Amino acid sequence: MSITAILAALNDIPREIILPPSSLFLLMAIGLLMRRRFPMGGRIMTGGAIVALFVLSTTAGARLFVKPLEQLTAPLQVVHNTGAQAIVVLGAGRVRDAPEYDGRDIPDYIALARLRYAARLQRATKLPVLVTGGNGLVDDTAWSKADAMAAALRDDFGVPVKWIEGKSRNTAENATFSAAILRPEKVRRVMVVTDAMHMARSRTAFQRAGLEVVAAPTLFFSYAPLTVGSYLPSAEGLRQSWYAVYELLGIAWYRLRYHEPVESSATSSDMR
Repeated sequence: MSITAILAALNDIPREIILPPSSLFLLMAIGLLMRRRFPMGGRIMTGGAIVALFVLSTTAGARLFVKPLEQLTAPLQVVHNTGAQAIVVLGAGRVRDAPEYDGRDIPDYIALARLRYAARLQRATKLPVLVTGGNGLVDDTAWSKADAMAAALRDDFGVPVKWIEGKSRNTAENATFSAAILRPEKVRRVMVVTDAMHMARSRTAFQRAGLEVVAAPTLFFSYAPLTVGSYLPSAEGLRQSWYAVYELLGIAWYRLRYHEPVESSATSSDMR
């Protein structure tokens, strides 16, 4: 089987199956089924999955995966004189049919955090803004994530949006389609706004699309001090673990598909 066929097969697997907690529950089920024929192996698999679920459900355990990702980038210390010609904000999730917004889709809290930071950067730099994010459908003309982001920036933050890219389905397309919009505008260097954990993969995608990147990450979690509560299971701990594992798998996917490493900020083109 060729590498292309393998990658296509992997791409068809629902991500929920390979990410926690679903993957851990699956291992538990397999371990229970194994116990009749392989008692020791079944107990080890079931017990290991339970322990892993406990660890990944704590913010202290999540940090084992979050911190290495966040160390691939760094907070933007100087917003002026970066050479950036535009700000690009990457979409995340959305809340469907929000009743308090007349039934419109609105950005979820992850996207909202990105928009808040982008608004801060735009007020400081006066750079034009591009928002990117589609609905995950080919040739979709409905209200996109980018439309919802643009409305939030304009209506809630008072920030103008110059370009809306609403067709992309993933980070690679965010970069490719954004570059296609910016290239005729003679924009070559952009300030990319996304989560700290997502920045390394985003930077690689935008550089592959031919743009120079000034990394502007937000939502750092590994800087917060650990407390007693950090070692207890919580929904937030599991959320951070899910996101970090997703990004680590995404980085591995990029290396397989594009045969190039995901760079840290110390070696990327945003360092002058």
